[in-house]
Amino acid sequence: MAWIYRSSVSEDEERDEYNDGSVKLRNPNIELMDQDILYHLALGSGSHDLHEMFGDVKFVCMGGTPKRMETFAHFIMDEIGYKLPAGTQLQDISAFSYRYSMYKVGPVLSISHGMGVPSVGILLHELIKLMYHAKVKDPIFMRIGTCGGIGVEGGTVVITEDAYDGLLRNSYELAILGKIVHRPAILDKRLVRELKSLATQDDPYDTISGKTMCTYDFYEGQGRLDGAFCEFTETDKMAYLEKLRDFGVVNIEMECTIFAALTHYAGIKAAIVCVTLLDRLKGDQVMAPKEVMNEWQQRPQILVSRLIKKHLAQMGQLKSLASTPSSIKSPRRFKLVQQESEAHE
Repeated sequence: MAWIYRSSVSEDEERDEYNDGSVKLRNPNIELMDQDILYHLALGSGSHDLHEMFGDVKFVCMGGTPKRMETFAHFIMDEIGYKLPAGTQLQDISAFSYRYSMYKVGPVLSISHGMGVPSVGILLHELIKLMYHAKVKDPIFMRIGTCGGIGVEGGTVVITEDAYDGLLRNSYELAILGKIVHRPAILDKRLVRELKSLATQDDPYDTISGKTMCTYDFYEGQGRLDGAFCEFTETDKMAYLEKLRDFGVVNIEMECTIFAALTHYAGIKAAIVCVTLLDRLKGDQVMAPKEVMNEWQQRPQILVSRLIKKHLAQMGQLKSLASTPSSIKSPRRFKLVQQESEAHE
């Protein structure tokens, strides 16, 4: 029999803990370690000067695939006017991990997170620790993704207001040492409003906000009829999707609860911006041509770039960006970190 408890802190405790903008770890063991190896990023607190490399980060942008986030890195580089030294190019900082790809464009990190809750969870644990070791203050995490709409046409940009699981619970559930832990899946409402305000009437598509449902599965968990297994009918599926729409769910994806829960637990402001690839009330399979889908996937990037440019302009940093080289503090430990990451393939 499993126990159930909630893992949360009061608003007063949260304000006290995060009043200086630092990312706090809720793990006293990290301070006792000789070095903290971020296995899936191919980085380490003893092998790399993480403060030198990442201390200026203000925005951490995540998306599913390495290609999408490499594309976003080049896009945001042009948007914010970031210049690389002559003869250099953007490099995948985490190439030796063979799992995630990470590009740094001045104050912006662009990182792939894979697909689904487990993959995002692993990355977030290490990214949050990276922010801590780099002494980053007040970072903003944003997930840029794709999703299925509920009563929403393909190509619509959706900003998540609240994240729910498949049972419509506003939390992330995890079994820890035989106990069920529920962590509140809370996103920053001010970021939602700010992102929504950056949509313009000139955009040839709609930008909306609403509830997002997260599932652990692409097929049965999302009520699809086209998986290898299906033990429900079209009528059952439609009744469920209508229930979601009545509850206020406007889109379905596979990462929002853990993204919202872990960033909130770490005191990090976070937002999710996705584009719908289809309306699930009209079918299960994406029928849009590839070139149309490619254009749709640029839409969340455009909105996120507007927020980044607005914040950098407010800080007076939009036109004064300069690149800094990666810093290897210990070549020997750097090699060991690469070997450790490769061993976990």
